[in-house]
Amino acid sequence: MAGGGLVLGFNWLASCKLTAEEEKQLPKEWSKINGYLKIAHNGQVTIMSPNPEGGQNVKTSMPMIIADELGVDWKDVIVEQAPLDTDAFNFQFIGGSQAIRRGWPGLRMAGATARHMLKMAAAEAWQVPIDEIETSNGTLSHEASRNTAGYGEMALAAAKLEVPKEVLLKDNKDFKIVGTSQKNVDGKKIVTGQPLFGVDTQREGMLIAMIVHPPAFGLKLKSIDDNEARKMPGIKDIFPIKVFNEGYEKAFFDTRTFNEVAVIVGNSTWEVINAKKVLKIECEPIESSTDTRDRFGRKWEEHTPSGLENSTDHAAEMEAMIKKGGTVKRKDGDPEGALKKAAKIIEASYTAPFLAHNCMEPMNFFADVTEEKAELIGPLQKPELTEQTLSARLGMPVENIDVKMTRLGGGYGRRSYAHWMVEAAIISQRMKAPVQLLYTREDDMTDGIYRPAYHAKFRAGLDENNKLIAFHVNAGGVPQSPLHENRFPAGVVDNYLAEDWTIDSNITVGSFRAPSSNFMASAEQSFLDEVAEAAGKDPIEFRLELLDRAMKNPVGENNDYDAARYAGVLKLVRDKCDWNSVSENTHRGVSAYFCHNSYAAQVLDLTIENGKPVVQKVTSAIDCGIVINPDAATNLVEGGIVDGIGNAMHGGLTFTNGVPDNNNFDSYRMIRMNEAPKEIEVHFVDNGIDPTGLGEPSFPPIFAALANALYKATGQRHYHQPFISGKA
Repeated sequence: MAGGGLVLGFNWLASCKLTAEEEKQLPKEWSKINGYLKIAHNGQVTIMSPNPEGGQNVKTSMPMIIADELGVDWKDVIVEQAPLDTDAFNFQFIGGSQAIRRGWPGLRMAGATARHMLKMAAAEAWQVPIDEIETSNGTLSHEASRNTAGYGEMALAAAKLEVPKEVLLKDNKDFKIVGTSQKNVDGKKIVTGQPLFGVDTQREGMLIAMIVHPPAFGLKLKSIDDNEARKMPGIKDIFPIKVFNEGYEKAFFDTRTFNEVAVIVGNSTWEVINAKKVLKIECEPIESSTDTRDRFGRKWEEHTPSGLENSTDHAAEMEAMIKKGGTVKRKDGDPEGALKKAAKIIEASYTAPFLAHNCMEPMNFFADVTEEKAELIGPLQKPELTEQTLSARLGMPVENIDVKMTRLGGGYGRRSYAHWMVEAAIISQRMKAPVQLLYTREDDMTDGIYRPAYHAKFRAGLDENNKLIAFHVNAGGVPQSPLHENRFPAGVVDNYLAEDWTIDSNITVGSFRAPSSNFMASAEQSFLDEVAEAAGKDPIEFRLELLDRAMKNPVGENNDYDAARYAGVLKLVRDKCDWNSVSENTHRGVSAYFCHNSYAAQVLDLTIENGKPVVQKVTSAIDCGIVINPDAATNLVEGGIVDGIGNAMHGGLTFTNGVPDNNNFDSYRMIRMNEAPKEIEVHFVDNGIDPTGLGEPSFPPIFAALANALYKATGQRHYHQPFISGKA
């Protein structure tokens, strides 16, 4: 936590046109208590939101935590997006649903420390014991001496004090802001079109840049024919760049599909797009390579094969790997022996294609790089890590690089791999001018980074009493495996086998909302419904029986889920949807899953109208610990459900000779407004535990809830994504 200091003339409304009366109300001075907040002489509090904002509402929720511990009225709080500052803040990332979970203790400590320092200042000023001072709504008071003061009156003195090493945090029952619904602090700016996003960045003398990459995965740039493009109006320069230098050891988020690309720089977007259409490039095949990558201090080998790949070949290769078997990741008991003795064996295989992120805001970044420093502005999820990559590429110390984070117009993992930030910086350095790099939709959709393609096969054995006695999962993908060997139903069956495999590919993949879980939940929860039917049991009761075993007598010691919390969301969703009472012509499917430290259960109701499924309602139960902002949390769950239904129905990207078959929304189907559920009902478990993940857990289980409901409606099980646009 940064030490205190006085900030003079901090103009918090510098971008607004003020009335004379408003100018009188401007704070004349601010006291910086720590890296997270400043308090003005008039009691106004500015709280810095440290993490990038990508629609998950952390820019509102994180300051709410600080404000509650500080003891101020939320209406007196001004929220600002913090810059990248590794000295003042830790973990300025979004991803893995970790922002609130990891930020919770530090955010609380920031607010509580500031409150304690204000009390210290008041105690010294009033010459009274600090323990006798009360705080409420930005006011300090001492009952015996009848002294009172606003936070602003004590802020300057508090900022000069030594930061205490230990302070007491509030009891959860004393929260006044946490647990209440507060409006998005950017809401008005969003709906009125004020500049918040990277594409809104404007600077005098700014040039526009775009890239042209090879048309197929498995090719690399050989030469550029720019004779015609250079003659186009407004074009300043055309040249190739290498994103990473030869021999550079890439870090975990340094994934880049085409390391060398052609760049077109001009005066305007329209002029550059027109030149882009006539630029000609010649490509040649890549060679197979093996690179060492750094995964947060751990090294691993990444093999990239040569050749032009096809989705039909991938399907055949994955089928062959399923038959061959994989590497055993977990084995309990004698699964093969138990399967041989089983009275019933249920088998099913599931597949899923590559998926594109398709963020609403295409990839972009602003860069102004000089010999002395670099200024970067734009949307990214892992700014601290990308800054380190940029430092290595530019040969510039990190302290000379200033990264300003804008609101993300969609992320979902795509903006974890910010190679376009590096590209923008290289282009600006070459042009000696400020540059905004823009990707077209076609650039984004054909440039990676995708959700991998997956295949999983399940086998389950039931004895003569329909008890589950064996379970086998064999899963893999191109080029990553989705297996989580220690998740449910591991731990609930005596004989359990989990194995996996991978197939190398030159098609680049990466994080996609709830990585790997988005497929495994779909496959596993669809299969469990089929097993429950074979056992003649209600699908919810079947799952609860298994979880009861995990609570009372679990198998193994590495089960990574809390069976009681898992069962809790199933019971809650069962009760809230009135599971056993469903209207005529309505078909119901259930699913539940644990990922990113949280638990989600969903029941989906659909009808068939004019031969097409219509999702009428989704009831969702979530256990994510303390809910900071209930309305925002509900919105986040609703978004995950709609997103999941869209991908389950329509999502899919295929390849022919290395070329993506889909490059824009005319061929890549997204969910439409009339396909969203007519109603979504969200319920949270109130257990008082520290917050866990929420951005991703509602996404994976909805795939299977939809598949199971479709089975009830049509009698046909869906083993292959997408369910509607693809094959059944």
